Amino acid sequence: MKIGIGLPNQVRDVRPEILPAYAAKAEEAGFSTLATVGRIAYPGVMDTVALAAAAGATKSIGLISTIMLATVWPPTLLAKEVAGIDGVSGGRLTLGVGIGIREDDFVVDGVGPRGRGKRIDHDLEVYREVWNGKTVGGDENPGVPAGTREVPMLFGGMAPASYARMAKWGQGYIAGSVPAAMVAPTFEASRAAWQEAGREGSPRLVAIAYFALGDADRGRANVHNYYEATGEFADLVSANVGGTPEAVRTLVAQFEEIGADEFILNPTTDDLDDVARLADIVL
Repeated sequence: MKIGIGLPNQVRDVRPEILPAYAAKAEEAGFSTLATVGRIAYPGVMDTVALAAAAGATKSIGLISTIMLATVWPPTLLAKEVAGIDGVSGGRLTLGVGIGIREDDFVVDGVGPRGRGKRIDHDLEVYREVWNGKTVGGDENPGVPAGTREVPMLFGGMAPASYARMAKWGQGYIAGSVPAAMVAPTFEASRAAWQEAGREGSPRLVAIAYFALGDADRGRANVHNYYEATGEFADLVSANVGGTPEAVRTLVAQFEEIGADEFILNPTTDDLDDVARLADIVL
């Protein structure tokens, strides 16, 4: 099982200037992937900005959004930005896609929370068209440079439509930041949807959790604040934060046992020293 680390882009009042250094330290330490977590209505740094900063500060580590609220964006604009990040990184980006649940994250006129499930199916078609060079804006020019690839996608969500979407469009599935026992059924559902769709091999299965090794109490408080609008879910996620070496090792073992291909530990503070602390435990 590969081990990745998140960027602290959605830690409340993160210091944005540390993101490139955080990314460079993570690559130097040997993590497989750098991840982002994203919201609009929160005092953090946008996924696309954080991923672009990480792309410029690194050379080989993978990049992934876990997950990006794709439906809050006009699809042509997001497709172009994602293609640009992937291109700048040399083809290291995987787009983790979700449809969002908080109404306050939908801030663009005409792109609201209603109908977002149907809208994402349309948007995915637009992404593919843009990445394959379709003209945009009524002009004769494509929106992306020649040689742009179709960016690989993973999908989150627990509705039947989410698994079907993953099997049609994606390379795999990203679980929510909940305990391994709750993730295991979603992995099984993903494998089943994959087979039902006639896909070869197996879906890439990615699990995520949170950690805070320098100040665990502050980390748990930050996570609870981030998810506060979700009620009891905030209690569940914050209680599952890995705050000691033993707790982190337990999380790793649990997700390896249920068959995760990659496990990404997202930070809950912007403490740069947590990169080395985590690497000493899991790598």
